[in-house]
Amino acid sequence: MFREMRRKNCVISAEAAAKILREGDFGVLALSGDDGYPYAVPINYAVEGDKIYFHSAKIGHKLDAIRRNDKASFCVVDRHEVIAEEFTTYFTSAIAFGRIRIVEDNDDPDKLRGLELLADKYSSTASPERRAKELGRLSALVVPVMTIEHLTGKAARELVKRGEFS
Repeated sequence: MFREMRRKNCVISAEAAAKILREGDFGVLALSGDDGYPYAVPINYAVEGDKIYFHSAKIGHKLDAIRRNDKASFCVVDRHEVIAEEFTTYFTSAIAFGRIRIVEDNDDPDKLRGLELLADKYSSTASPERRAKELGRLSALVVPVMTIEHLTGKAARELVKRGEFS
């Protein structure tokens, strides 16, 4: 169902790809946009198990695209270092493929869990009062949740040879 990576000498282990995905700061969510054009949007996220949690306003291009076609890919680049003298780039990345559902219902446990994970990742130093206030705004937003069906990881061949992935 999913293509094999063409550059086999750049493939990294499933564990290394999962680590890149878990520990990345942000990624790019790719969707099927308007009029058949791809739509790729940089976005914060949090991962737990086989789910990737995002947050969103209740309206916009991203949600329209998801409602039209729930298939998506999500790319995280962990390392990117230009090596000018070698005419190359040392990089590591992971791409997740899956389907997204938009969690709108405040009683759905995925909605609060996704927001808790995002708060843990991006606002871990916030006071308990501030955190409670922000998490209390459930009805103001939705939580798109991507279930991972396939995950790949890739690195510059020089890094693969040396066993360096981050």
